[in-house]
Amino acid sequence: MKSCGQIIRTGGILLAFACAVVFGAEKTHWAFKPVANPKPPKVHDKAWPLGDLDRFILNRLEQKGLRPVAESDRFTWRRRVSFDLTGLPPTVEEIRVFEADQSTQAREKVVDRLLASQAFGERWARHWLDLVGYADQIGTSNNVFAEHAWRYRDYVIDAYNNDKPFDRFIREQIAGDLLPHKTVEERAANLVATGFLVLGDIEIVEADKAKLHVDIVDQQLQKTGKAFLGMSIGCARCHDHKFDPITQGDYYAMAGFFRGTSTVYKTKRGVWSDVNVIELPETEAQKAERDKHEKAHADRLAKLKGEREAARKRKAELDDQLKKKDLPKEERGKLTKERDEKAGCIVKLDKEITHAEFFAPSVPRAHGVRDVEKPGDMKITIRGNPRALGKVVPRGFLHVASSARPEIPRDQSGRRELADWVAGRDNPLTARVAVNRTWQKLFGEGLVRTVDYFGLPGERPSHPALLDFLADRFMREGWSQKRLIRSLVLSRTYRLSSAHDERNHATDPDNRLLWRMNRFRLDAEALRDAMIFTSGKLKPSTGGPALPLEFQENVNNIDPKNVNPPSFSLRKWRPGQEFERTIYLPIIRSAAQPGPAELRNVFDFAQPSEFTGQRAITAVPTQALFLMNSPEVKKHVAALAARMKKETADDAKRLEYLWLSLLNRPITAQEQREAAAFLKQAGEGAWSELCHALLASNEFLMRL
Repeated sequence: MKSCGQIIRTGGILLAFACAVVFGAEKTHWAFKPVANPKPPKVHDKAWPLGDLDRFILNRLEQKGLRPVAESDRFTWRRRVSFDLTGLPPTVEEIRVFEADQSTQAREKVVDRLLASQAFGERWARHWLDLVGYADQIGTSNNVFAEHAWRYRDYVIDAYNNDKPFDRFIREQIAGDLLPHKTVEERAANLVATGFLVLGDIEIVEADKAKLHVDIVDQQLQKTGKAFLGMSIGCARCHDHKFDPITQGDYYAMAGFFRGTSTVYKTKRGVWSDVNVIELPETEAQKAERDKHEKAHADRLAKLKGEREAARKRKAELDDQLKKKDLPKEERGKLTKERDEKAGCIVKLDKEITHAEFFAPSVPRAHGVRDVEKPGDMKITIRGNPRALGKVVPRGFLHVASSARPEIPRDQSGRRELADWVAGRDNPLTARVAVNRTWQKLFGEGLVRTVDYFGLPGERPSHPALLDFLADRFMREGWSQKRLIRSLVLSRTYRLSSAHDERNHATDPDNRLLWRMNRFRLDAEALRDAMIFTSGKLKPSTGGPALPLEFQENVNNIDPKNVNPPSFSLRKWRPGQEFERTIYLPIIRSAAQPGPAELRNVFDFAQPSEFTGQRAITAVPTQALFLMNSPEVKKHVAALAARMKKETADDAKRLEYLWLSLLNRPITAQEQREAAAFLKQAGEGAWSELCHALLASNEFLMRL
């Protein structure tokens, strides 16, 4: 790869100019400068800000001669904050309690309760899983199940609910297996966290194992770069980055950390590989519980084998009897029928026993990584070809963001040193990227709208000083995500209405200065979960496997003699699984999302083979058709209508309760009259029709 100087000497003047611009950017580009600690600016309207965040927003508006719109009403704010923090609407009782509380701490009480709920982690973990490319399937070939993927999902939920410091969250996911620990539980969590590096679209059927290895390294580097640094490091795999000051040497310096990391292994099944399965340490209580399960399982297995042996013995006896030539016709028919029944019983028991042996209780396991025996630096792969190798590049960090050189123990990959650099306070990217992602989830757009890309062609922040103020405070306050979120949703800016203002729109049509709250449609999970929640059917979950592999009909190829790897086919669901929150349902890569959560296929669910920081939001006819005709939606409608009928016999009170349940606001007098008239005219099924109409309405679908 030629340097800028070499390009100039060979006459590539325009390219040299572009190169000089790119590789001089580390001195001028905002994202590569150290995070500052700006003071909140002065504002003319001193009564409007509730805190420092609001001063930054109002200052920019006043500079443009604009005024923020009025605050949203309390019902809108209550619905907004509930969906943003938990992905669920408030209950009627919660709305009434909030309306009755006119104290200055009313909103704080609501936010603190939401942050302390299990639903908070279930909501915010889903945002992170989009970035990881999480699925319950390995690769896209043959429906190979990732049996232990759910442990990483539950780890992320717990991390959010326990407010794990974000810098610790980073270190555990990049290098959890290399971190010290004080307890068995901490060690297990550290190991599970490294699923971050494993649970992507790994093509385990790849026959060229050298290519598979460098492709996995590339995926791990791209994921780390995008999720934590907001950079497209993968663009420098075959040449210097075309837009950012990242050289090919930078790529292989970073890639070296993952070259010394074991992620997959070759199986005995044809060309197939599989992702690592790591045994987790157990507490004494966990061991005792496992012992009980193992004993019960051993007893069941022994019973099955006994039944099979008895069936085999009886079948052999019947075969011998049927060899007799002088058997009466009626007797032969009777014995033949019994023999065939025993043969079918043996086949059935064979499958049961194979399934029971494959899924026998064992030490808890997770998908994770470990260092290889002899880690080392990586050679450049010319055009990405693992057999066309260039020079060795010492492991190191992005030069544009660091001048430090890692001191790596000779027998380690260096992932711990990488994690320390990514999570370090001196890294100019990490805290900014994290804060910006959180802002985007709460305000609809990031302060930097290209949330996954802070490079040169990416958008500049609308409020650079505010971004740095929040990033600096985020680090100083212990990288607490709950504390960050709390400060944002209790701001005046977050309270704003989403109403239109002609004068403001003329100056700032994209609302970059945040003169109003952005409106957007609820995502797939929030829509589905809200439908089940309002129908009264939502089932609490404590996590665990998403794929119901305990049913034989859902599992294929588990016989060790099969050349293809074990796989799944979702023919049967657990009782009640369709009423669990969407985050607990299976995610697959090779086809549309199955079963109870098929709504994800229509409402812009993140493609699980990609790393997605911000989902697209579309509005297409198929969405309306799905809401009108889907059997799943109709089930929720029927349950909702039945629930309304149980609440009270008075139609007026039912309507009031329905509006509070679905739209989270009181019904207006006009709506009351029109709904009452509809109920009289529509006759039988009127309540179902009305519930269905509201569930498919824009007001229910939108977060205002």
